This record gives sequence, structure tokens and C-alpha cells, in this order.
Amino acid sequence: MSLNKSMHPRNRYKDKPPDFAYLASKYPDFEQHVHTNLAGRAMLNFKEPEAVRALTCTLLKEDFGLTIDIPLERLIPTVPLRLNYIHWVEDLIGGQGEPRRGIDIGTGASCIYPLLGASMNGWHYLATEVDDICFDYATRNVEQNHLSDLIKVVKVPQKTLLMDALKEESAIVYDFCMCNPPFFANQLEAKGVNSRNSRRPPPSSVNTGGVTEIMAEGGELEFVKRIIHDSLQLKTRLRWYSCMLGKKCSLAPLKEELRKQGVPKVTHTEFCQGRTMRWALAWSFYDDVTVPSPPSKKRKLEKSRKPLTFMLLQPTVKELQSQASSIGCPSDTRPVETITAWLEKTLSDLKVLYKRVPCGRKERSLFLTVVENTWIHGRQRRRDQGRHLRELPRAPPSGISTTPSSVTAQHHSSTHIPDSSHSDSHTPTAAQGPGSVPQSGTNRANSQGASGQEVLSQEEETSCVPVKNSGTEEDVIMESSPTSITPNTTLAQTALPTTTQKQEAIITPEEVPIETQEQEVNATGQEVMQPQSPGAVQHFLFKCLVNVKAEEQDVAVEIHWVEGQNKDLMNQLCTYLKNTLFRVVAKPLGT
Repeated sequence: MSLNKSMHPRNRYKDKPPDFAYLASKYPDFEQHVHTNLAGRAMLNFKEPEAVRALTCTLLKEDFGLTIDIPLERLIPTVPLRLNYIHWVEDLIGGQGEPRRGIDIGTGASCIYPLLGASMNGWHYLATEVDDICFDYATRNVEQNHLSDLIKVVKVPQKTLLMDALKEESAIVYDFCMCNPPFFANQLEAKGVNSRNSRRPPPSSVNTGGVTEIMAEGGELEFVKRIIHDSLQLKTRLRWYSCMLGKKCSLAPLKEELRKQGVPKVTHTEFCQGRTMRWALAWSFYDDVTVPSPPSKKRKLEKSRKPLTFMLLQPTVKELQSQASSIGCPSDTRPVETITAWLEKTLSDLKVLYKRVPCGRKERSLFLTVVENTWIHGRQRRRDQGRHLRELPRAPPSGISTTPSSVTAQHHSSTHIPDSSHSDSHTPTAAQGPGSVPQSGTNRANSQGASGQEVLSQEEETSCVPVKNSGTEEDVIMESSPTSITPNTTLAQTALPTTTQKQEAIITPEEVPIETQEQEVNATGQEVMQPQSPGAVQHFLFKCLVNVKAEEQDVAVEIHWVEGQNKDLMNQLCTYLKNTLFRVVAKPLGT
């Protein structure tokens, strides 16, 4: 993933990355490291230290007029990353081009921060270094670029940060300090053992840093804490203290440390370039400084979220219109209304809460609240249903009176009262125990004058009636809601809904009580029961917005993420809705 678009706005490489082909044609030392891939594009192998050094030296020469030498056994800096840090310091101190004084803690062999700051903005630098080789190279790099009047490189003892370096500069107030601390605590961390997420790809470039440049006792966390403790003694000797961080996990504990110490001004930022992310932390004891906002928040807020989309072409739309009458929708309705009706029917079957929301004239919008994943493992559920169909229900209680007419009715009706423990089992025919004869629904209701109490004892149970579904070749068991039965209530008055009625009804999960439902009009113009506010459900998997709109002769369906636990579930639902519509076209209802 390229992060170049998230570089600092003033970084010259943000919208114009280096042209390797042009640089190779101009600089022979760089040309020998450039090769052309099969697509004819100039490439560089960032695993080769010589190639990385050649690129850094070439960019500094071409874009900044700087000539430097870097040994291969020391850290080779990347120019875009260091330029991000320079621009952020400009934001901290409130301007560029003005004469400022800064400190670079551990300047390295390249002395890149002072060279960039001095050549771009005319800043004065005190650059400290503990390594002899790095000190020699840094001094030569400053001298050969004729910047000795702006940059002073000093050799300091090991573990020296700010206190010892400023002993001889007691009268000077510096505007800022910069530091690229050693990231790792030991060799294992430097090699990525136990410090790098296994899911992340390996580094794309080589690490050539020396021991003092990449490792320190306690890693970058303890190193920066030492700078914080020095700043608590120096305080207003520097207007801004800053450090770069190689690990995001170091940011939170360091900010907590500053909070505990009562530091009034704290900010942070992200440095993005190529496939590399770095973080920076800055703090100040001055009340009059302007604290820039972290750009990472703006970048995340501006990040666009593309919806999931699938297209229904004109032949598919026409076929769905021709079959719309099977779900109670007139076949002459507009394509958008027809597709919306099919989606509402599928969502009802899935027990997904939905509600129509205002939208444009030529589109329809549904707000979905998904509380249960009902679209996966469909085959397993059908197998379980088949097992339930083969189970034998318990015989009805012997207290229910029987009549000869009920025996005859048994051959024409399969209505039975199952045991409450089997209320979820779907059995098309009831096998009776010895000596018991079940009643048909009508005769049972008529016999309540003699045995009303026995029937009333069953009022909490559910009646299951096999109904032939016009959309499939299987029998679908439809369950009625528990109702109160009085001695004057007949089965016709408590009849179960028909297949058409079930398709038109919105099926709500068990968590949604019946009393919270309201009447609403679906695409067919008929009133259906709908939860008052699907968006008000507290426990849900995710919420999304479905837009159905016309695209010339076709229809597009877009699904926009709103909130929830996992976007993968929305992807699954989108695929299920699309496949369901295509299956209807491939296998029309009733065939």
C-alpha cells in the first residue's frame, strides 16, 4: 500500500515521485543501480545498500544542491521521510525561511536534518554525535557544502542527550530540537523477532544502521523518556522538543508520561511515505506556542468509503418484473420498485429489520439493521429441518375427547398440537400412539363445550400446518403466534396466515416484541408489520443503507456501510442478495 498521498502537503515528492529513468540518464553513478522491468519501467532494488545510498545522494544533489558521502556500514536516510520531519518542524515553530536555532540529537553520518534545514530555511543547527565514524563524515559533509557558518557538529560522550550538550550554550534559547532515536532494544528486535506483526509484509528496504544508531537500552521508549526528563530541567531553554518514533505502540505511553509530568502543550503526527509509517511527538512549556492538529485525524475523516455495488441488466430486470406478481407486486411497476420489492421479500425471509428512508424520486432506499446472521449455512439448516420432519411428535393428551368425525377428518387434515418441547419441529403428518385418534381443527373447536378446559390448557402451544410453497418444491411449515383461545373461538378465527400473507409480512426476530411494531406500506401498496425504528435496536451485527436506482435500462444496487462489528458480514449479505435475485431468474418461482 502506497502512503504517498498522505505525505506532508509541502513535501515535493507527494505528487511527483522521483523519476528514476530521468535521474539515471543524468547521473552515471545512479544509472548502474537502475534496471528496467518487463513493462519498461525503471526500477530500483531497495534491498541493495549501494542502490539506496545512490538514490539518497542523487536526490540531495538534484533537488537540494547538496553533496554528501555516506559509509555503507552506517544508517542511510531516505530523503522523503526526512523532508516530512523538516516540514512538520516548520509547522511547529510557525514559519519557514526565518532564522531559527535548532538541535539535532544524533545527527548521523549524513547530517541530513541540519543540511536540509540550513539549505532550505537558513536555520542554525547544533548537531551532536557520539559515534566517531558518524562524527567524521558529518563534519566533512557540512564543510563540503559550505554550511559551517550555520551548522556546528559536536562530539559528545555516550548517553549524552540535551543536558551535557547545552552546558557550553547556556545563554542561547533554541527554537526546537529534532531526534531520530534508536528504535530497537536488542538485535532480536532489530531483526523483527517478537517486534513485528506476523501479518505485516517484510521491510521493503535494507537496514544499514550501526549499533549506536539502531539500538539503545530500552529501545526508543526509554530513549525518548530520557529526553523528556532532560526537558523537565531545561524547560524554556527550548520552545519545542520533538522526537520521531518507529513504533506506534510507543506513542501512547510517552504521551501518558508527559501528562503525568504536567507538560502543558503536547501534539503528535504521522509521517507517511512509500510503504513506511513513522510517528512524531512534540511538546512545549511555552503558553504562547500554536499547537498544530494531528493530520492523521483529518486523513481518516476524509477517507472515502466506496459502497458495495452490483448491477442488474435489463433482461434480468424484465424477468424479475414478469415474476413480480408471485410476491404480490404488480408486474407493470417501475423497475426500481420491482427490485426493491424483491429485496424486501428476501430481507423478510432472512429476518433482517429494514425501513424505507427518504431518497430521490428515481431511487429507493432501505435502512437495514442486522441482528442475526441468517444467510449462511443454509444447506445445514435445510438438513436440520429434514431431520425434524422425520421426528415423531408426542401423542396428544388423552384427555381430549374424540368423535367419529375426527377420524374421518384425519385423512384430510394434518393439523396437530405438538408438545411444547417440540415447538420448533416441523412434522407434516402426526403419527398417533395406540388408542388415540387426533381431531381435526374444526371438530376440536366444536367439542370445546364439553372439554373446554383441556383445549385451554394447550393455548400456549404452537400449531404447525404444512403449506405448499409456490417458490420451492418443499413443504414449508408456517407457525402461528400464540393466541388466547376461548370456548367460542373456532379454528377459522385463529387460522394461520397463507403463503401469500407470509411473503407480505415482515418477519422480525424474537427480540423485537409485537407491541413495538407499527403498520407500514411495502412496495406492493399493502400494509405490513414493521419494527418502529430498526436504527434503535441496541444489539446488532451491523447497519447499512441499501440504495436501488435506475441506470438507463438497468438497475444498480448499492450497499453503504453505516456501523457495526464486521464489514465482512455486509459483503456476505450483498453476495446473498445478488445471488438470490439471479436464482429467481434462472429458476422462476413455481417451477
